[in-house]
Amino acid sequence: MRFLGNIEAKTDAKGRAFLPAVFRKVLNASGEESLVLRKDIFEPCLVLYPESVWNQRMDALRKRLSRWSRRDQMIYRQYVTDVEMITLDGNGRFLIPKRYLKMANIDQQIRFTGMDDCIEIWANHDNNEPFMSAEEFSKAMEETMGMDNAFGTESPVENNK
Repeated sequence: MRFLGNIEAKTDAKGRAFLPAVFRKVLNASGEESLVLRKDIFEPCLVLYPESVWNQRMDALRKRLSRWSRRDQMIYRQYVTDVEMITLDGNGRFLIPKRYLKMANIDQQIRFTGMDDCIEIWANHDNNEPFMSAEEFSKAMEETMGMDNAFGTESPVENNK
């Protein structure tokens, strides 16, 4: 299951939004019916997880945390309690609760961003908040991917030998 793309949309006065058709197709092909909505940990956006992906993340987190550590229990509690179960209506719409709209500074203009196994929902302002500049991105990709053979091509270091 892979969600890719960047799609602009609007919420209605009640806070409902249409999940973009391209993302609905991915969900349907995967047999997913429910989604989990939560505020992102690092960024001012919301994240929609297919229920199976959410369950995998919860299992992975639970395995790293001890039930006998107060701090670990607080981390787990905070991660799992501030979520909403989401189901799409027959038209592909879902309700974004008002408190989530506030958390992500969303008015009506939104942007869905496919992030592989989940979907981010951003306030669609004129800034490019979730993105690096082209130069920063290029440098980061070079640092991240330039020294290995991840794409099946020789790295710059190997080409200079």
